[in-house]
Parts: sequence; C-alpha cells; structure tokens
Amino acid sequence: MNSILLPHFEINPISERDGWRLCDFISANADYIKRYFPKTVAANLNPTLSNIFVLDKVSEFLSGKEYLFTLKEPEHRKIIGLVYLKELKRATKEAELAYCIAYPHKNKGFASQAVKAISEWGFTEQHLKQLRIIVHKSNIGSIKVAENCGYIWKETLLKEHTPPNEAPLDMELYVLKNER
Repeated sequence: MNSILLPHFEINPISERDGWRLCDFISANADYIKRYFPKTVAANLNPTLSNIFVLDKVSEFLSGKEYLFTLKEPEHRKIIGLVYLKELKRATKEAELAYCIAYPHKNKGFASQAVKAISEWGFTEQHLKQLRIIVHKSNIGSIKVAENCGYIWKETLLKEHTPPNEAPLDMELYVLKNER
C-alpha cells in the first residue's frame, strides 16, 4: 500500500524506520491510550522495545496477519495516531478496526478521516465484507468516529475488554458492511 495523503496528515503502513517515532508517540500519550491499548503501550516503553514491536508489525503486515498504519504529520513525520486492521477472519471476510490519536490532535476529525480511509482499503484491497469497531460507552470521541464513518451500533459485548488493573468492561460493537 502506498501512503494516503490527506490535508493535515498522511497514513502509512508501519515501517522499519518507525521505532523511535512510535516510542515518542506512546511515551507522550501512554496515560491517554493505555486503557484501550495496553499491549501496544507495554510493547513500546523504550526505543529498543519499539524497534522489536515495529519489526513484528512489519512482518505481520507483509504476511497479511494484521495491518498497522501510522498517521504522521507531514512536516516532521511525527506519529500522531495509529489505526489497526486486526482480528482478520479471512473465511468470513471480517476484521476489526482499532484506532488512537494523539491527545493534542483529538476532536479535529483526523481519526474519522483515517478510519474512513482504512475501512475503504479493507473493503477494496483486502476484499472484506464486514468491519467491526469495539468501543466503551464512555469513549464518546471513539463512538463519534465510528458513527461518522457509517458504522452502526449492533450490540453490547459483555466483559469484552479488561484494561490493566480494572474489572472486565462491557463494550459496544459497531459494524460496517461492504454493500458492494
């Protein structure tokens, strides 16, 4: 996949060169994103861990197991967000989208633009028929992103996600179907 250039940022597949940038992104936003991305935060606590994480994600991207995209501001190429296309079920042509945006960039429409672009990529390039977003009801911003991108609430998933040092949380499932 080539980069997707948008007015204020670009979307790129994870690259071997992203280790330091990813570590910086996680360090700056860990408190903000760790509740819903605990494994990503734990895997990027220092540059060495980030480089290992990046190499694993590049390998998964190339093999088609999971796709991690970075959102970068174009001037300094600083990572301002991530979008995962994960939990791919090739037999049923389904996958899950997960996303996070740097705190200073929230509420600017960047996450919605990225989710729309990656959803379209999943449908056209990966031939998926259904995408899921799983979000906690208190995460109003993420719910708005899902709804802005045409995802429809389907059901509450009981005890679906367990954040670090918390009881399991019920999560809301949003679905987008490829009608083509």
